[in-house]
Formats: sequence, C-alpha cells, structure tokens
Amino acid sequence: MNYNIQKLKGGLRLLTVPMESLSSVTVTVWVKTGSRNETTQNNGISHFLEHMLFKGSKKRPTAKSISETIDSIGGELNARTSKEYTNFYIKCRGQDIETALDVLSDMVINPILDKEEIEREKGTIIEEIRMYEDTPMMKIGDIFEELIYSGSTLGMDIAGTEKTVQNMSKNDLLSYRKNYYYTENIIISIVGSFDEKAIGKLTKKYFSDLSTRGLSLVTNKLFLTSQAKPQIKLHDKRKEQTHVILGFMADGKNYEKKYAQTLLATILGGGMSSRLFLEVRERRGLAYSVRTSMDRYEDVGYMGTYAGLDVKKASEAVKIILEQHYKIASQKSQVTSRELAKAKEFLKGHLALALEDTRDVTSFFTDQALFSPEIKTPDEVFKKIDQVKMEDVMFEAKRLFVPERLNLAIIGPCDNDEEFSKIIK
Repeated sequence: MNYNIQKLKGGLRLLTVPMESLSSVTVTVWVKTGSRNETTQNNGISHFLEHMLFKGSKKRPTAKSISETIDSIGGELNARTSKEYTNFYIKCRGQDIETALDVLSDMVINPILDKEEIEREKGTIIEEIRMYEDTPMMKIGDIFEELIYSGSTLGMDIAGTEKTVQNMSKNDLLSYRKNYYYTENIIISIVGSFDEKAIGKLTKKYFSDLSTRGLSLVTNKLFLTSQAKPQIKLHDKRKEQTHVILGFMADGKNYEKKYAQTLLATILGGGMSSRLFLEVRERRGLAYSVRTSMDRYEDVGYMGTYAGLDVKKASEAVKIILEQHYKIASQKSQVTSRELAKAKEFLKGHLALALEDTRDVTSFFTDQALFSPEIKTPDEVFKKIDQVKMEDVMFEAKRLFVPERLNLAIIGPCDNDEEFSKIIK
C-alpha cells in the first residue's frame, strides 16, 4: 500500500493513498488540535467547534443544506474530536470527490457560527455529556485518564463540562479557530478511488483560502508523571455492574519498543484465547467483557484492562486481573513462544482487516503524519511486529508491571475504596 504526501502553497499538507480496486473515497480534514490544547476555562471548545461547523457555511447556510448535499450523492459526513486532533470527513463514490472537497472546505473555511445556533447547540452538547455520564462502559475511560493525567490537560474531558459549555461564546470559538485552523496545522487526506493527477489541483482549488496564519508553533507540553505509588479513583454510580480499568503507565506513540508493549497487551487480553479472557470469563465467569489494549498519545500512554463485573465479585476479579500482570512480570507464568507467535498473527490480521476500509487507512497514515517523525507502511509495521523477540516482551512486562505505575478506576455502587486499595497496594 503506497502513499504520497506533499506540501502545498502556504504549508498545507496533502496525503493521498490510492486504492484502485475500490469505487469509494474518503476525504478528511485533520486539524492538529483537541482538548489537550485547551484550558480549564475553555475545556470542550474543540468539540463545540466541531459541532458548529455542521450548522451552516457560506455556500450552504443551514445544517439542512449541508446534509442535503451529501445525501444527494449518497455520501457519509461526520467528524471526531480527540484529545490531540479534530477531523471532518466525507466518504462517497470516487466520482463525487469534488463535491466532498467543496463541502468540507466551505465548512472549515467559511463557517457561519451563528449566535442563536451556538446557544441552541449548548443544549445538544450538554445532553451528549449526560449520555456519556449514564453509559459507564464509555465513561470509565474518562475516569481513568482523569486519574493518571491529573493536573494535565490530558486529564480533561473532550466534551468539557456543563459549566464550560454554557459559558462558551462566539468570540471564544472565533479566537480558538483563528489560533489552530490554519494551513501548517492541517492535513487533507484522500484515500480510495481518485484521479492522482488531478487531485492536487482540486485540493488547491478548494482550500486556497485557508488561513496561513495561526499560532506560530503548536506544541504540547510534555506530560511528566510524578506517580510514586498505586492510585485509585472511584466514581460512585448506582448501577447493576461495576466497570473497571486497571492499567499501568506506559509510553507514547513514538516509543522505540511500542510493538513489544502491544504484543504484551495482546497476550494478556487481546482476544478470546488471551490469558485474561480465559481466566476471568471462561474459567470463573466473573465478566462478560474483559479486554486489554494500549492507549497512546504523542508522548505518553498506558496499558489498560477493562472489565464489566458483578458488583459482589468485582474485588475478586480485580485481584485476578492484577495477579495475571504480576505473574508475567515475575516469570511465574512465562510467556511461551506459541503465545508470542499467536499474538503477532493476531495483530497483523486485525490490521490487515481494518485496512480494507478507507477510513481506517486514513487514520493509519494520517495519525503518523501528525505525530511521528516518519510514516511506516503496513508492510513495514508487519516487519516491526515480526522482529519483536521474547526478551523484548519480558523486558516491557518487568518495566511496566510495577506498583508505582499501577492505577485503578472504578464506576459502580462503591461506598469506599478500602477493599480495592488493599488489592493494589
């Protein structure tokens, strides 16, 4: 799978990945800013601005006119705000790519940001915040990151709080947009079926009016943890289940041995034959859902295990999950060559399947373009995975699975943390 990245006039980058066997294309505008770039006063503004760009633009002054344009070509229009980026995409037939570029450029360059729409949208976003609050499986990740990134903007909620959303003004949105929505902080990615010779001219045609001035350099303050002992955070919620994430602080997207860490997470809880799935679900029946994954930002990350548990058996399950981590680190339960080989094929297979979708291809390449010094192709990633040795995995287990990196977040009917504190300490 080949890619091309070029810098257009003004510093705007265009990343293209042709997939000739497809009839569809995904066009995405990536802005390198998210909740990490906010303050406690304007927390949620990246997400709020994302919403407002769908409410009307110069050529299409209403949300209806924007959606009707996309519906008329049978396309899909959506967006996402994360802690480190915001993106807007249209997926459509390759022959409709110019319409996609037209709509996205108008939304990003010429949003109306009507005051009445802003006030109306506050209600929508507040209800979105409340929806997440009432969905523990989705909320537990926020609680965990509040704990491990306490004191950093990485620990803030992407959607903000009800208070910060209520206080948002048009001037706030204009100022934030001016600072971050400019050529050198944006990548346009085009993946799928398109005319490679014409795409550069089309992109210039529709994005030539994008501002070339913003913050002189968008840099994030590196996160430096001061954690010296296990930490726990309870979020009391009267629910039928207890939801937990038990995790260990790890490394960022450009860590040299990140593939060894990912393989370690896969061995622990990456599939239906993983250690935690077998031990927690199959042998003991303590959870329906249990999984381990790596979550990374540019400079920091963590390995976390999520589980939805019976309230009465939650402490038992947490103890078993922790024991499985420490057993690997202490070599009481040595990772076998068979486990490592299976984990490698699991990762490569899942990546290969994901890369059949243009949206996943877009994320694979553009995330690297935004946050890494070089872009690796899927084949290069496969080779990196294959090069990981047993000693690399064991080194990461011993380095990561120590009490001073351990964190536990819990959502459920929890009166106190005494029982769980005893387990992790």
